[in-house]
This record gives sequence, C-alpha cells and structure tokens, in this order.
Amino acid sequence: MRFFNTTGPVVAADHYCIPPLDRPDLDDLLRLVRDKRYFVLHAPRQTGKTSALLALRDRLNAGGYRCIYANVEVGQTAREDVGQAMRTVLGRLASQARMTLGDEFLDGVFRDLLARYAPHDVLLEALTRWAETDATPLVLLIDEIDMLIGDSLLAVLRQLRTGYHQRPRSFPQSVVLCGVRDVRDYRIHSGSANAIIAGRSAFNVKAKSLRLGDFSRDEVLALLGQHTAETGQAFAAEALELVWGADPGAAVAGERARRGGLFRGQGGPGPVAAHRRGGPPGGAGTDHPAAGDAPGPVGGQAEGGPGAAGGRAAAERGGGADLHRPRPGVHPGPRPPRSGSAVAHCESHLRGGGAARADLVWCRRSSTRRRRGTSTLAAG
Repeated sequence: MRFFNTTGPVVAADHYCIPPLDRPDLDDLLRLVRDKRYFVLHAPRQTGKTSALLALRDRLNAGGYRCIYANVEVGQTAREDVGQAMRTVLGRLASQARMTLGDEFLDGVFRDLLARYAPHDVLLEALTRWAETDATPLVLLIDEIDMLIGDSLLAVLRQLRTGYHQRPRSFPQSVVLCGVRDVRDYRIHSGSANAIIAGRSAFNVKAKSLRLGDFSRDEVLALLGQHTAETGQAFAAEALELVWGADPGAAVAGERARRGGLFRGQGGPGPVAAHRRGGPPGGAGTDHPAAGDAPGPVGGQAEGGPGAAGGRAAAERGGGADLHRPRPGVHPGPRPPRSGSAVAHCESHLRGGGAARADLVWCRRSSTRRRRGTSTLAAG
C-alpha cells in the first residue's frame, strides 16, 4: 500500500505523488539543456526539487545525454578548506557516475588529479577530461550547492564559470545548480579575501533561475484523492478545505502513525492532515513536542526537533545558512487546546459512512525566532 512521503524523494511505486516532471516547466528545462545553458533551480525545502532533478536525470539519460545527479551537502563540513571540499565534490560526482552511468573514468583519475592540481583548479581539470572521454553531451545536476561555505563555494562556482566556454566538447554541456536560494542572492564570505562576494558575480554565466512552485489546490486535492481511491477512506469536503487552508500550497498530509499522533485522540488509524510548527503548551518558539506527544508521524524538518514542520520558507541570507522566516503578514491565530474536545471537533469533519477520521493539527508560529525547515505534501 502506498503512503504519503515527506522524508525524501518520492518513489511512485511507494508514495502518493504528483509526477515530478509535471510540476516544473519541462519544455523550458529541456530547452535550456539543449541550448547548452547553465541555470539554477531553487525552492524552499521539501517542495520536490530532488524528485524533479532525479526524474530529469532519467529523462535526459534516455534522450541522448550523459547525466548525473550529485548532492554535495556533505561538503559543508569542509567549511573553507577548499582542498577537502574539492575532494568531497569530486568523490560525489565520481560515485554517482559509476552508479548511474556505469562510468568509472572519474573515479579512476580524481585522486591523482587532486595530488597534481591546485584545489582551485582541480574540478575544472577533472570535468574537462571527463567530458572529452565521450562525444555524448555531459549534464550535471548539482543539488544542495548552497550548503557549501565561503571559499569552497566560490571555488566550485568559479571553476564552472571558467570552463563554460569549453562546452560541450571539453566541459559539461549544461549544469543545473539546485538549492534553497537563487545564486543571485548568495552573499559569500571569503575567508581568504576577508570580503563578501555576490553570487551573481561568481557565477555570471547563469542563463536563468527557475523556482519550483508551491502545490496548487488541485494538486493537493489530487494527492488526497489518491489515498481515498486506494484505501476507500474518504475526506469530507470541510476537511479538504481545512487541509488546504492551513497554509495554501504547503500543506502536509500523511498516514497517521499507529503508535499515536500529534494529538492523542479517540479512534483508529487514519489519514492525517497535519500542519505543525511547534512549541510546548503555553509557549511558542521551540521545536519540541509537548509532554505526551509521540514523534510527529508526518514531517521533514530539515534541522529542527521532532514533529512535522509546515509552511513556506523565505529566501535564506548568508552562504551555507539554513534560516527560514515565516511569511510576512500571516497571522494563523492560536492553536486549539490539546484536549479530547479539540480532537473530537477536528474528527467530526471526517465522520460519516466509511469516512476516515483525522486529527487536524493547527500551526502556531513565533515571529521572534528563526524557523528551520519546511514540509510539503508528498514532496522530495
């Protein structure tokens, strides 16, 4: 049986999902790759970026390209040690080339190149040699690029820019940089230069920035409809509107954990329409559940505590940071009390012949602290 997923890329066989390439403008993506463009795909966390990139990789590999997806987030711990960061980035590219394409060229040469070339030049040389091994155009999809920090991020961006004119014969034909923010918004602190470098300056070969949009109302309802079609558990119309209205475009829905939900109420397991960003009873602004809560059955806080996070993330500020702000002008109101009556009130929306029960968990936000993470419905 399929289920709602908020903890990574969607797999259609396992998860309720909108086909990942139905959400971005696929024709635009393919045109940019065909025209040998370097571009950016950005959106808040867990809105489906990785799912879209993986689907695009498979589409391109079936259509006459050599394409790999690589997540370079692990390079964050190198901080501004450019040599260590380049070793990590090249290692991720080599590993993905081997797993995705059966291509072991990069894995066989990158360690030797690290010993022979300076850290600020080695990625350029490695990609040049790799592209020249095969006339089939090479495409790189680099995820979590904005997790790299300071000089390490600058080294990647500037080496990609330097090799740009060599494409497609001696450098990747197209490169997609994916992250939470647009590269133009990067403010990169270079430790070596003791200066702030703007991302648009370090990567001025970018042709376009694409933002993956929020879920539409029809998409949210379609996801819930998949659950109903496969389980027979129907959502009442009022419940559907509450799910959408909790935070339009960024609702979270999932299967209620049998061990207990964010609200402990009466009734058996059923689908959850949850939207939570928490604090203990009587106080907002923490990432910890109240006493008696089980860990959130739905969620995907990027770096927060247990429980499911919801809502949209604003653009981040600062290289490598993961600071999200609530949308301005939004006042969701107080969260209902944690009581059996509140749960019963929520569940009453889903009562009826064969209808599923659900707990509707309301969001409580604080304007006085930073927010971390965001979740959306069945997104990767």
